[in-house]
Amino acid sequence: MSASEPVQMGRKRPVPACPNPLFLKWLTELRDEAKEKGLKIQYVYQKAINSLNKYPLPLRDAREAKILQNFGDGICKILDSKLQQHYRECGEDIALSKEASSPAVPSDDKSPRASRKDQKLERAVTKRKKREYMPQKGSGGYAVLLALYRHSQTAGSKGFMFKMELQAQAQHLCHKSFTVPELGSKYAAWSAVATLVKRNLLMKTHNPARYSLTEEGVSLAQRLHSAACDSKPPLEDKDDDKEEEEGCPVTVDLTVSEEEEEDGEGRLAPSCEAASGGRLLAGTFDIVLCVDVSETTGGSSHQCKQELVTELRRQRIDFDVRKLHVGDFLWVAREKVTPASGHSRTGAERELVLDYIIERKRIDDLCGSIIDGRFREQKVR
Repeated sequence: MSASEPVQMGRKRPVPACPNPLFLKWLTELRDEAKEKGLKIQYVYQKAINSLNKYPLPLRDAREAKILQNFGDGICKILDSKLQQHYRECGEDIALSKEASSPAVPSDDKSPRASRKDQKLERAVTKRKKREYMPQKGSGGYAVLLALYRHSQTAGSKGFMFKMELQAQAQHLCHKSFTVPELGSKYAAWSAVATLVKRNLLMKTHNPARYSLTEEGVSLAQRLHSAACDSKPPLEDKDDDKEEEEGCPVTVDLTVSEEEEEDGEGRLAPSCEAASGGRLLAGTFDIVLCVDVSETTGGSSHQCKQELVTELRRQRIDFDVRKLHVGDFLWVAREKVTPASGHSRTGAERELVLDYIIERKRIDDLCGSIIDGRFREQKVR
């Protein structure tokens, strides 16, 4: 061997061709065009090209490319428009035959892992195509679709709804709040709107935003509406029946007249009887005012809050400071329990919440809650 001849080290493996030459060509053109203009989006196109070169299967349209890394909605829309234009110019059959006739990825008999990986990818794509979105009853997506569909069926409908209007109409159909996230979560029921828009069921236009159903959204909402009409009574009635069976919440009627007492019907009649005989008779309970802890401590008006406690004590009102989940003030009927003989402590006292709850609001807070829609949601709670 002469010294001028180059020395070849090992065998050079052939580089497999990309099974999606059209997408690769268009992405390369977009990258080069952005590079000439000095735009930073050229790096995004380069990352998409790298992901496309690693993908071993042919893609039928741009929507399938969303499963690849660095392929966002913007790139997929551009590729989809170019593909539609290519179909109009060359015909779909010709374009698909050209793409299918491109060199396939050479298979290696010694590496069965690659074939298994390809099969998993194919199954994932097929599963994604066949799966249909169906919102769960009582969820945010369910409530939004039904509210928009029922609004569109009313006489004089505009065909769209604004955000606050839609939230107000859909709130009674949803188990969660559209404005206030649940405890331990940072998302409210309104976050389901993004999923509906992404799945082409909901259309968001104009500023302020207007929400309307697409053709697919109308079809799905019709099925949900039919299922809701054919189903059993509303969830509220079902929950009330369940609570009556279990005897958990007990409501006391304190509006018994003196005439009924003379007739021997003056006992406090709860709407349901607890499993352990949960019934409070007249004279066996005290009415206690429950005050939320935020109304007695903290904040800029700490002195005024202390004056509230002082005034309650001066008026000799039986009250208790505790953490309330709903409202700032409410009343309970607390059972009178006498300590057993030989014990200084009383047993467990049952408390029945009365149907009067007070929410204290400043004028500015009340105006703000009416504007952003929290006032309706708080009334429902």
